[in-house]
Amino acid sequence: MEHLYVQTNGITLHTVAAGPEAGPLVLLLHGFPEFWRGWNKQIGSLAKEGYRVVVPDLRGYNLSDKPQEIENYTLDILRDDVTGLIDHFGKTSAIVIGHDWGGAVAWHLAATKPEYVDKLIAVNIPHPKAMPRVLAKNPAQWVKSSYIAFFQLPELPEKTLAADYFKTMVGSLVSTSNPGTFSEEELEAYKEAWAQPGALTAMLNWYRAIREGNVAQVPEQKIKVPVRIIWGLGDQFLSSMLAKESLNFCEDGDLVFVGEATHWIHHEQPYILNLLIGRFLTEEKAEAL
Repeated sequence: MEHLYVQTNGITLHTVAAGPEAGPLVLLLHGFPEFWRGWNKQIGSLAKEGYRVVVPDLRGYNLSDKPQEIENYTLDILRDDVTGLIDHFGKTSAIVIGHDWGGAVAWHLAATKPEYVDKLIAVNIPHPKAMPRVLAKNPAQWVKSSYIAFFQLPELPEKTLAADYFKTMVGSLVSTSNPGTFSEEELEAYKEAWAQPGALTAMLNWYRAIREGNVAQVPEQKIKVPVRIIWGLGDQFLSSMLAKESLNFCEDGDLVFVGEATHWIHHEQPYILNLLIGRFLTEEKAEAL
Protein backbone atom coordinates (compact mmCIF):
# COMPACT_ATOMS: atom_id res chain seq x y z
CA MET A 1 0.00 0.00 0.00
CA GLU A 2 1.15 3.51 -0.81
CA HIS A 3 0.51 6.42 1.54
CA LEU A 4 -0.13 9.59 -0.44
CA TYR A 5 -1.15 13.15 0.33
CA VAL A 6 -3.64 14.35 -2.25
CA GLN A 7 -4.69 17.95 -2.85
CA THR A 8 -8.42 18.17 -3.46
CA ASN A 9 -11.10 20.84 -3.08
CA GLY A 10 -8.74 23.20 -1.23
CA ILE A 11 -7.54 20.67 1.37
CA THR A 12 -5.09 17.77 1.66
CA LEU A 13 -6.31 14.22 2.24
CA HIS A 14 -4.04 11.47 3.49
CA THR A 15 -4.84 8.58 1.18
CA VAL A 16 -3.86 4.92 0.92
CA ALA A 17 -3.69 3.40 -2.56
CA ALA A 18 -3.19 -0.21 -3.67
CA GLY A 19 -3.55 -2.30 -6.80
CA PRO A 20 -2.51 -1.67 -10.40
CA GLU A 21 -2.60 1.98 -11.46
CA ALA A 22 -4.30 1.06 -14.74
CA GLY A 23 -7.10 -0.86 -13.02
CA PRO A 24 -10.67 0.42 -12.60
CA LEU A 25 -10.80 2.91 -9.75
CA VAL A 26 -12.54 1.89 -6.50
CA LEU A 27 -12.99 4.42 -3.71
CA LEU A 28 -13.58 3.16 -0.17
CA LEU A 29 -15.10 5.84 2.06
CA HIS A 30 -15.09 5.24 5.82
CA GLY A 31 -17.54 6.49 8.42
CA PHE A 32 -17.52 7.74 12.02
CA PRO A 33 -15.36 7.21 14.02
CA GLU A 34 -13.03 5.30 11.71
CA PHE A 35 -10.29 6.23 9.25
CA TRP A 36 -8.76 4.50 6.23
CA ARG A 37 -7.84 1.43 8.29
CA GLY A 38 -11.52 0.58 8.71
CA TRP A 39 -11.36 -0.93 5.19
CA ASN A 40 -8.24 -2.99 5.91
CA LYS A 41 -10.02 -6.29 5.18
CA GLN A 42 -11.33 -5.09 1.80
CA ILE A 43 -8.27 -3.36 0.30
CA GLY A 44 -6.23 -6.47 -0.48
CA SER A 45 -9.17 -8.40 -1.88
CA LEU A 46 -10.05 -5.67 -4.36
CA ALA A 47 -6.42 -4.99 -5.30
CA LYS A 48 -5.89 -8.69 -6.09
CA GLU A 49 -8.85 -8.53 -8.47
CA GLY A 50 -7.07 -5.82 -10.45
CA TYR A 51 -8.76 -2.71 -9.10
CA ARG A 52 -6.95 0.50 -8.24
CA VAL A 53 -8.12 0.91 -4.66
CA VAL A 54 -8.06 4.38 -3.10
CA VAL A 55 -8.91 4.82 0.59
CA PRO A 56 -8.76 8.35 2.01
CA ASP A 57 -8.83 9.58 5.55
CA LEU A 58 -11.84 11.75 4.89
CA ARG A 59 -11.80 15.45 5.75
CA GLY A 60 -11.39 15.93 9.49
CA TYR A 61 -10.00 12.46 10.19
CA ASN A 62 -6.62 11.07 11.20
CA LEU A 63 -3.87 12.56 8.99
CA SER A 64 -6.09 14.60 6.64
CA ASP A 65 -6.76 18.33 6.97
CA LYS A 66 -9.23 19.32 9.68
CA PRO A 67 -11.00 22.63 9.07
CA GLN A 68 -12.73 23.56 12.31
CA GLU A 69 -15.77 25.45 11.00
CA ILE A 70 -19.00 23.46 10.83
CA GLU A 71 -19.88 24.80 7.37
CA ASN A 72 -16.86 22.96 5.96
CA TYR A 73 -18.63 19.62 6.46
CA THR A 74 -21.78 19.88 4.37
CA LEU A 75 -22.51 17.07 1.93
CA ASP A 76 -21.82 19.28 -1.09
CA ILE A 77 -18.30 20.03 0.15
CA LEU A 78 -17.62 16.43 1.19
CA ARG A 79 -18.81 15.25 -2.22
CA ASP A 80 -16.41 17.61 -3.98
CA ASP A 81 -13.52 16.21 -1.94
CA VAL A 82 -14.32 12.86 -3.55
CA THR A 83 -14.67 14.14 -7.11
CA GLY A 84 -11.29 15.80 -6.66
CA LEU A 85 -9.80 12.44 -5.66
CA ILE A 86 -11.21 10.82 -8.79
CA ASP A 87 -9.73 13.60 -10.91
CA HIS A 88 -6.37 13.30 -9.15
CA PHE A 89 -6.07 9.62 -10.00
CA GLY A 90 -6.66 10.37 -13.67
CA LYS A 91 -10.11 8.86 -13.96
CA THR A 92 -13.43 10.32 -15.02
CA SER A 93 -15.47 8.00 -12.79
CA ALA A 94 -15.12 5.34 -10.11
CA ILE A 95 -16.85 2.54 -8.26
CA VAL A 96 -17.74 4.14 -4.93
CA ILE A 97 -18.18 2.08 -1.77
CA GLY A 98 -19.14 3.84 1.45
CA HIS A 99 -19.94 2.87 5.02
CA ASP A 100 -21.76 5.06 7.55
CA TRP A 101 -20.98 8.75 6.84
CA GLY A 102 -18.74 7.76 3.92
CA GLY A 103 -21.79 6.07 2.46
CA ALA A 104 -23.87 9.22 2.90
CA VAL A 105 -21.29 11.10 0.83
CA ALA A 106 -21.38 8.31 -1.76
CA TRP A 107 -25.19 8.48 -1.98
CA HIS A 108 -25.00 12.26 -2.45
CA LEU A 109 -22.32 11.96 -5.12
CA ALA A 110 -24.40 9.45 -7.08
CA ALA A 111 -27.51 11.62 -6.70
CA THR A 112 -25.94 14.92 -7.77
CA LYS A 113 -22.95 14.04 -9.97
CA PRO A 114 -23.76 10.58 -11.34
CA GLU A 115 -21.22 10.95 -14.12
CA TYR A 116 -18.54 10.31 -11.49
CA VAL A 117 -20.05 7.01 -10.31
CA ASP A 118 -19.93 3.71 -12.20
CA LYS A 119 -21.56 1.72 -9.40
CA LEU A 120 -22.48 2.53 -5.80
CA ILE A 121 -22.28 0.18 -2.83
CA ALA A 122 -23.76 1.50 0.42
CA VAL A 123 -22.80 -0.48 3.53
CA ASN A 124 -25.09 0.06 6.54
CA ILE A 125 -26.01 3.58 5.53
CA PRO A 126 -29.36 4.75 4.14
CA HIS A 127 -30.03 7.27 1.43
CA PRO A 128 -30.05 10.63 3.28
CA LYS A 129 -33.68 11.24 2.33
CA ALA A 130 -34.73 7.91 3.82
CA MET A 131 -33.96 8.97 7.39
CA PRO A 132 -36.73 11.62 7.78
CA ARG A 133 -39.25 9.25 6.18
CA VAL A 134 -38.46 6.45 8.62
CA LEU A 135 -38.28 8.77 11.61
CA ALA A 136 -41.83 9.85 10.80
CA LYS A 137 -43.18 6.29 11.07
CA ASN A 138 -40.76 4.46 13.36
CA PRO A 139 -40.33 5.99 16.84
CA ALA A 140 -37.64 3.42 17.69
CA GLN A 141 -35.29 5.09 15.21
CA TRP A 142 -35.47 8.31 17.26
CA VAL A 143 -34.01 6.38 20.18
CA LYS A 144 -31.31 4.79 18.02
CA SER A 145 -30.37 8.24 16.70
CA SER A 146 -30.40 10.08 20.04
CA TYR A 147 -26.60 10.37 20.10
CA ILE A 148 -26.84 12.75 17.13
CA ALA A 149 -28.64 15.30 19.32
CA PHE A 150 -25.89 15.03 21.94
CA PHE A 151 -23.24 15.64 19.27
CA GLN A 152 -24.87 19.00 18.45
CA LEU A 153 -23.76 20.46 21.78
CA PRO A 154 -20.62 22.62 21.85
CA GLU A 155 -17.48 21.28 23.59
CA LEU A 156 -19.21 18.77 25.90
CA PRO A 157 -19.18 15.90 23.36
CA GLU A 158 -15.45 16.41 22.77
CA LYS A 159 -14.73 16.33 26.51
CA THR A 160 -16.91 13.29 27.05
CA LEU A 161 -15.49 11.28 24.17
CA ALA A 162 -11.86 12.15 24.94
CA ALA A 163 -12.10 11.40 28.67
CA ASP A 164 -9.87 8.63 30.02
CA TYR A 165 -8.14 8.29 26.64
CA PHE A 166 -11.31 7.74 24.63
CA LYS A 167 -12.81 5.15 26.95
CA THR A 168 -16.36 5.96 25.81
CA MET A 169 -15.51 5.70 22.11
CA VAL A 170 -13.71 2.40 22.56
CA GLY A 171 -16.63 1.14 24.63
CA SER A 172 -19.08 2.09 21.92
CA LEU A 173 -17.16 0.20 19.23
CA VAL A 174 -16.83 -2.88 21.41
CA SER A 175 -20.40 -2.92 22.75
CA THR A 176 -22.08 -2.44 19.36
CA SER A 177 -20.02 -5.06 17.52
CA ASN A 178 -19.77 -8.80 17.78
CA PRO A 179 -17.35 -10.09 20.45
CA GLY A 180 -13.72 -9.94 19.38
CA THR A 181 -14.37 -7.74 16.35
CA PHE A 182 -11.79 -5.09 17.23
CA SER A 183 -8.34 -6.21 18.39
CA GLU A 184 -6.35 -4.26 20.97
CA GLU A 185 -3.93 -3.27 18.21
CA GLU A 186 -6.78 -1.87 16.12
CA LEU A 187 -8.24 0.04 19.05
CA GLU A 188 -4.84 1.60 19.79
CA ALA A 189 -4.59 2.71 16.16
CA TYR A 190 -8.05 4.26 16.42
CA LYS A 191 -7.12 6.12 19.59
CA GLU A 192 -4.02 7.52 17.88
CA ALA A 193 -6.20 8.77 15.03
CA TRP A 194 -8.73 10.36 17.41
CA ALA A 195 -5.91 12.04 19.34
CA GLN A 196 -4.70 14.01 16.30
CA PRO A 197 -4.99 17.77 17.00
CA GLY A 198 -8.47 19.01 16.09
CA ALA A 199 -9.71 15.58 15.05
CA LEU A 200 -12.58 15.12 17.50
CA THR A 201 -14.18 18.48 16.74
CA ALA A 202 -13.76 17.92 13.01
CA MET A 203 -15.28 14.45 13.20
CA LEU A 204 -18.24 15.71 15.21
CA ASN A 205 -18.73 18.55 12.75
CA TRP A 206 -19.93 15.99 10.23
CA TYR A 207 -22.97 15.61 12.50
CA ARG A 208 -23.22 19.30 13.36
CA ALA A 209 -23.36 20.18 9.67
CA ILE A 210 -26.75 18.47 9.53
CA ARG A 211 -28.18 21.79 10.71
CA GLU A 212 -26.52 23.49 7.72
CA GLY A 213 -29.10 21.81 5.48
CA ASN A 214 -27.36 18.58 4.51
CA VAL A 215 -30.50 16.61 3.76
CA ALA A 216 -31.93 19.47 1.72
CA GLN A 217 -28.86 19.31 -0.54
CA VAL A 218 -29.80 15.79 -1.65
CA PRO A 219 -32.30 15.66 -4.52
CA GLU A 220 -35.48 13.57 -4.35
CA GLN A 221 -35.18 11.98 -7.79
CA LYS A 222 -34.08 8.39 -8.11
CA ILE A 223 -30.43 7.49 -8.55
CA LYS A 224 -29.75 6.11 -12.01
CA VAL A 225 -26.45 4.30 -11.44
CA PRO A 226 -26.54 0.66 -10.26
CA VAL A 227 -26.76 0.46 -6.46
CA ARG A 228 -26.23 -2.38 -4.03
CA ILE A 229 -27.13 -1.88 -0.37
CA ILE A 230 -25.45 -4.31 2.04
CA TRP A 231 -26.77 -4.31 5.58
CA GLY A 232 -25.72 -6.07 8.76
CA LEU A 233 -28.98 -6.97 10.48
CA GLY A 234 -27.63 -6.41 14.00
CA ASP A 235 -27.05 -2.67 13.48
CA GLN A 236 -27.81 -0.93 16.79
CA PHE A 237 -27.80 2.55 15.26
CA LEU A 238 -29.84 2.17 12.09
CA SER A 239 -33.09 0.26 11.57
CA SER A 240 -33.40 -2.17 8.66
CA MET A 241 -36.44 -0.09 7.65
CA LEU A 242 -33.94 2.53 6.49
CA ALA A 243 -32.34 0.04 4.11
CA LYS A 244 -35.70 -0.89 2.60
CA GLU A 245 -36.77 2.75 2.31
CA SER A 246 -33.50 3.55 0.51
CA LEU A 247 -34.42 1.23 -2.35
CA ASN A 248 -37.22 3.68 -3.22
CA PHE A 249 -34.52 6.15 -4.26
CA CYS A 250 -32.87 3.74 -6.72
CA GLU A 251 -33.81 3.01 -10.34
CA ASP A 252 -31.53 -0.03 -10.39
CA GLY A 253 -30.91 -1.16 -6.82
CA ASP A 254 -30.84 -4.29 -4.72
CA LEU A 255 -30.56 -4.96 -1.02
CA VAL A 256 -28.73 -7.77 0.76
CA PHE A 257 -29.20 -8.37 4.47
CA VAL A 258 -26.38 -10.20 6.25
CA GLY A 259 -27.04 -12.06 9.48
CA GLU A 260 -24.53 -12.33 12.32
CA ALA A 261 -23.30 -8.85 11.44
CA THR A 262 -23.82 -5.44 13.02
CA HIS A 263 -23.09 -1.90 11.87
CA TRP A 264 -19.46 -3.05 11.62
CA ILE A 265 -20.02 -5.73 8.99
CA HIS A 266 -16.80 -4.86 7.10
CA HIS A 267 -14.85 -5.97 10.18
CA GLU A 268 -17.06 -8.89 11.23
CA GLN A 269 -17.96 -10.58 7.95
CA PRO A 270 -15.23 -9.59 5.51
CA TYR A 271 -15.48 -12.78 3.46
CA ILE A 272 -19.21 -12.33 2.85
CA LEU A 273 -18.92 -8.60 2.27
CA ASN A 274 -16.02 -9.00 -0.16
CA LEU A 275 -17.94 -11.70 -2.03
CA LEU A 276 -21.01 -9.48 -2.32
CA ILE A 277 -18.89 -6.57 -3.51
CA GLY A 278 -17.00 -8.70 -6.03
CA ARG A 279 -20.12 -10.23 -7.53
CA PHE A 280 -21.81 -6.87 -7.89
CA LEU A 281 -18.78 -5.40 -9.63
CA THR A 282 -18.27 -8.28 -12.05
CA GLU A 283 -21.81 -9.33 -12.92
CA GLU A 284 -24.10 -7.30 -15.10
CA LYS A 285 -26.90 -7.87 -12.61
CA ALA A 286 -25.56 -9.52 -9.47
CA GLU A 287 -27.70 -12.10 -7.74
CA ALA A 288 -28.04 -11.68 -4.01
CA LEU A 289 -26.69 -14.49 -1.89
